[in-house]
Amino acid sequence: MQPFLQSNATVRVGFVERIATITLTTAFCSIIFFINGAMLFTLRSKGVFRETARYILLFNLLLVDTLQLSISQLMYCLSASRFTLSYPVCVLLALFANLLTRMSPVLLVAMSLERYVAVCHPLRHASITTVRNTGVVVYALWSFCFFNVVIQAFLFVYYFPFGQLESLQMTQLCSYKLLLVVSAGHIHHTVSTFFVFISAGLSIIFSYLAVIIVARSMATNKDSSTKARNTLLLHLFQLGLCLLSMLYTILLTRIATFFEWLDFMRLQCFLFICFILLPRGLGSLVYGLRDQSLRVPFLYHLCCHVALSVASD
Repeated sequence: MQPFLQSNATVRVGFVERIATITLTTAFCSIIFFINGAMLFTLRSKGVFRETARYILLFNLLLVDTLQLSISQLMYCLSASRFTLSYPVCVLLALFANLLTRMSPVLLVAMSLERYVAVCHPLRHASITTVRNTGVVVYALWSFCFFNVVIQAFLFVYYFPFGQLESLQMTQLCSYKLLLVVSAGHIHHTVSTFFVFISAGLSIIFSYLAVIIVARSMATNKDSSTKARNTLLLHLFQLGLCLLSMLYTILLTRIATFFEWLDFMRLQCFLFICFILLPRGLGSLVYGLRDQSLRVPFLYHLCCHVALSVASD
């Protein structure tokens, strides 16, 4: 009788723990979603933002962060609630998450190169970073990442033993790692990830060093060079956060055997907030507060001044 009561108590505690972690992460997600939404609305509120290359690229970066925030929260809630999906649905979610994960570093590369052109080739900056050219770059980046996802989807469908399954309903929880159970898919994922992050890191470092060299040789406009250098450091930091978020699942797999189930769930919640949720809202706050052109309209929309002014009238 005593083991039965202990088992029921454990189940109740586990259920309460799952509800608590889902509620906590959803609250954090909602706050970050609101911040990102305010910034996205700000970037579309004025013509100067819609027609400037760096703001167009920033809009796409924050849009990717917001979509990635939504898909990550959905996957976490499904995992915490022990809800299983069918293989097709899980594969689609994993592929969409992989697409967004690939987009963040390549957009950071484009933003870094734009700052490089602005400082190192100021006379050609206006002719290079036109709205049309920026749109072509954005479409090319999305196409590149989408093509990478198509290859990964093909490898999974071709090599995964669907014929050995009794049902398409999964017996385990849906995870990004589903695409990696096929050896060819795992190799492709590793090589493509290595290529994207190494290329992105080298591009940002090259832009940073070029800006430093040009800044030292310039007698004027030092302030602009300093801001560009700080922006590139921010891009490098964001790239590190992207890499850290990709290591989240691997880290959980490595430490899962060292903790009891309830302790592991609490640790998973903490790591999810630190590695996945908070970095997705950091970009909006940093760009919105440090950019003088964005600061006032961003705070205006973030603090709901429109609603307050209407209410006061």
